[in-house]
Amino acid sequence: MKILVINPNISESVSALILAEAERAASSGTEIIIRTAAFGVEYIETRVEALLAGTAVAQIIAEEEGKVDGVVVAAFGDPGMPALKELVDIPVVGITEAAIYTAALQGSRFSIVAISQRIKAWYRECVERNGMGASLASIRSLQDSLGSIGSVQDEFRDKLLQLAHDVVDHDGADVVILAGAPLAGLAREIGAEIPVPVVDGISAGVKQCELLVGLNGGIHRKGSYARPPQKSNAGLSPDITRTLDRGFLTSQKGN
Repeated sequence: MKILVINPNISESVSALILAEAERAASSGTEIIIRTAAFGVEYIETRVEALLAGTAVAQIIAEEEGKVDGVVVAAFGDPGMPALKELVDIPVVGITEAAIYTAALQGSRFSIVAISQRIKAWYRECVERNGMGASLASIRSLQDSLGSIGSVQDEFRDKLLQLAHDVVDHDGADVVILAGAPLAGLAREIGAEIPVPVVDGISAGVKQCELLVGLNGGIHRKGSYARPPQKSNAGLSPDITRTLDRGFLTSQKGN
């Protein structure tokens, strides 16, 4: 099994964290292929940054189509989702949806610990889009200015741990989600210090993607997630154009 894990940010230091955690989480025999966005921002905090990142992710998926069995979009907030699920006929999993559904299997209410105050509104919208708003106990975040995005978990370990305790003690969280690719792997380090289950989005994304690939449940030939209809286009890359055309032909065969 080959799983493509995409960092929608341009930070290679974060890609290294993602790769390390993805490989730890992957089953024996699963190959992890990491790609980093060719354009965009250092880390995503806002809706417009997520919009830009979604385009970068779509380009990478198109370039790798036919070479991998599943895709993990490795930025919390799931930039480009759920639209990216329409692009190819393999599972495309966002780490937010993977994390919140994994959390829901372990408790009635979950909380998110984030690295930025600005990011909270976008995260909340993502949770609500996935129909899990009623299960969200809270979102708490760091209030500090960030230095190097690749060293956030090292620089703010104690504050992140305190936030995790706060959401349990004050907000009623049954499960804590450590949100964002810059925190990849932190759950393994501090999980034993938190009195409830802790979810890492990267590991949840990889395991959920493996599950969907293994289930081989079929593809969307009809319905709202079927490939887009064929139409004239301009300014798209050859990879995107090829992927859209191939998807149209696939959908036609299913009719």
